Amino acid sequence: MRQENIPVGTEVKIVREQVAAGQIDMNPLERLKVLINSSTPIVIMETVEELRAVSLVRAACSELNMAVFEWTIADGLVRSGSGAAVAPPTVLARVEKTTLWSNRDGLTRSDTRVSTNPPGNSEAERLARAVLSSLGQPSAGQAVGQDSGAAAKAAIYNSTDPVQALANLETMTVEAVFILKDFHRHMDNPVVVRRLRDVGQKFSANRRTLVLTAPTVEMPPELASLVEFLDLPLPDQPRLREIIRETYTRMAGTHTIKLQLDANGVDAMAANLRGLTEEEADRAISQTLVARLALSADCISDVLEAKKSLLKRSQMLEFVEAKDNMASVGGLENLKNWLRQRQGAWDDHAREFGLEAPKGVIILGVQGCGKSLCARAVAGEWKLPLVKFDTAAVYDKFIGETEKRIQKVFKVAEGLAPCVLWIDELEKVFAGSGPDSASADAGVSARLLASFLSWMQDRKAPVFVAATCNNVTVLPPELIRKGRFDELFFVDLPNAAERKQIFAIQLTKRKRKPEDYDLARIAEAAKGFSGAEIESAVQGAMYAAFSRDGTCGDRACPVAADASKQDLRTQDLRTEDLLTALSSTVPLSITRAEEIATLRAWAKDRAVWASAQESPRS
Repeated sequence: MRQENIPVGTEVKIVREQVAAGQIDMNPLERLKVLINSSTPIVIMETVEELRAVSLVRAACSELNMAVFEWTIADGLVRSGSGAAVAPPTVLARVEKTTLWSNRDGLTRSDTRVSTNPPGNSEAERLARAVLSSLGQPSAGQAVGQDSGAAAKAAIYNSTDPVQALANLETMTVEAVFILKDFHRHMDNPVVVRRLRDVGQKFSANRRTLVLTAPTVEMPPELASLVEFLDLPLPDQPRLREIIRETYTRMAGTHTIKLQLDANGVDAMAANLRGLTEEEADRAISQTLVARLALSADCISDVLEAKKSLLKRSQMLEFVEAKDNMASVGGLENLKNWLRQRQGAWDDHAREFGLEAPKGVIILGVQGCGKSLCARAVAGEWKLPLVKFDTAAVYDKFIGETEKRIQKVFKVAEGLAPCVLWIDELEKVFAGSGPDSASADAGVSARLLASFLSWMQDRKAPVFVAATCNNVTVLPPELIRKGRFDELFFVDLPNAAERKQIFAIQLTKRKRKPEDYDLARIAEAAKGFSGAEIESAVQGAMYAAFSRDGTCGDRACPVAADASKQDLRTQDLRTEDLLTALSSTVPLSITRAEEIATLRAWAKDRAVWASAQESPRS
């Protein structure tokens, strides 16, 4: 394993590793049963779905015929309802050696005896009785027929304090799984860490397991050899259909809800729920059922809106509505043809043909030339969900949290698959991942790059990554090689034909007919302008025409009052207005001429030009 120089004083935590290809692949229930049966002492379940995690543990222990206990800071350690029959714990006898007298030669006479403390005189005895009571079995001093229902719900003696709870667990011999909820809040206590290590070492010798559930857990390095992580995957399409059925059945028991959705509609609704956790999906379905009082076609769009809100709340991913398609992009014929060839490459018939799903594309070039528009248009053209990755939100101030955040992004993106993952300005994420990054950010950028490269190389889910970049020279070479991204396209300033297309698109968007304008003359005047600068010039010309005398838009204006002249307001933009707006603008090709020339020189032999005509730029 590669070692990195980490500044003195930096707190180090265990960083989870991705599951590599070739490792055992099984569902969470089977994986948990394997961990329990193999005497794994500590299992970490990082999830916000606490109820799902507890249900999973209960199901595993029910099949393994083991008891389940749950600990919280509020209630202490109580028996969980697994329904498993468990043998009573063994109460260990105590060997006592008492010195009676010694002679002058130093020889001693001692009496060795084996005894058990009377009920109530030993901490271990009191703990054992509490365990027996919580298991619903009579303890010493309790009649067999005595009611123990109240004891079954009571917390085990002196277990509210986390340190004392771990001390109690260390003395227990019953085969069981102990769920510690929100225990991550106590991991900064060195006594807790020491007790947890002691418990883990003892549990590793027999079938006893601690399960820690929390949204995030920072495990200290002392526990590295005792810990295994268990992920709860996002629900797939069949599971989401089950959740829709289960939620409808539950809600129909308390509300009058009509069933108006057929099997195809349920499939569409499940597809719109992809990327959500089971609890989030259940909540979205419940809300739309109560609002509509029916499982209808309107529920399909309702859950999609709910998913957009939930993803935006995550602060790392944003569900973007893909309204544009490649027809909204002027020029770039090489890029359009490349994307057209790969449309539908993740369908079943494509896999039968032997095709692999495309991995992604990097679109680099001059600022304002339509790179982000192309990324959005890919999703619209392919009719796939578009998710934008907020590159700034992934970084966290705590060591190890950034890596967890990027793993969460990958997990959600795969849950949404097939989809397009849009990463804008890729260089801002990985520009600091060079060999000297450890001195700047404790190696976070380097580890982030490693996680991203591993995911790009090994992922199986059809997630197409559309990344844009303004300065490719700062990107690490291993990121842009083939195998990570399928192709690297360079977008230059538009040529004359492309400028005509861009003007036509912009005028059409503003309810003007392109044939009413001298596009050839306007395109020539816009030489050296980017697509964004052309759009800005058209908008400026529209403002100038709108504010011209006689078309002020005021209700008291004579022209506005004249209905016969009102129709002329949609034709008041003239070619001269566009030419005037262009002449008053200094394009980026002049203000940043040297940088653009350098970028063109780099891309000449290293990237595929997105336009059909490479050079010269006419």
